[in-house]
Amino acid sequence: MKKYLLIIALFVLQTIFSQNNTSTYYFIRHGEKIDNSKNPDLSKSGHERAIMWNDLFADIQFDAIYSTDYKRTIQTVSPTALSKNISITKYNPKATETFKKDNLGKKVLIVGHSNTIPSFVNQIIGQKKYSDIEDDVFGNLYIVTLLDDNVSSQLLKLK
Repeated sequence: MKKYLLIIALFVLQTIFSQNNTSTYYFIRHGEKIDNSKNPDLSKSGHERAIMWNDLFADIQFDAIYSTDYKRTIQTVSPTALSKNISITKYNPKATETFKKDNLGKKVLIVGHSNTIPSFVNQIIGQKKYSDIEDDVFGNLYIVTLLDDNVSSQLLKLK
C-alpha cells in the first residue's frame, strides 16, 4: 500500500511541477544606431552592445525571441538568436494580450525601441510604472515575471 501511495504522490508532484505557468520576459532596447534615418543599421557601439547582450544572456534558455521589424532591433538580437539557434519572430508591441497568451510559461527575449519597450512592459504588468527611455540610454533591461495573478517587474540599468 505504501508503494502505491508513494507512486501516486510522485505522479501528483510531477504533474504540479510540469504545469509551470511562470512566464519570464526580458525586454531590451536596440543598440546604438549609425544615424537618425528611418531604418538605420547599428553603429560599431551598437554591434558591441549586441555582443554584450549575447554574453549576458548566455545562461538563459529562451523559448522565443521577438523583435520589431527594423534593422537595428534585428541586428541587436541576432547574436543571441544565432547562439541559441532560435529564429527571430516579428511582433506588434500593441498586441499584449495575444503575446501573453502565446508565451504562457515561457522565457522570452523582446527587443524594441525607446518608446515601445517601456509601454509594452507597462501593458504587460498592468500599470504605468516605466517612462520612455532617454535617447542616449541603451542598457536598460526590464525583467517581468508572471505567475498566475502575480506580477513582478524590475529594471536593471547596465552601461
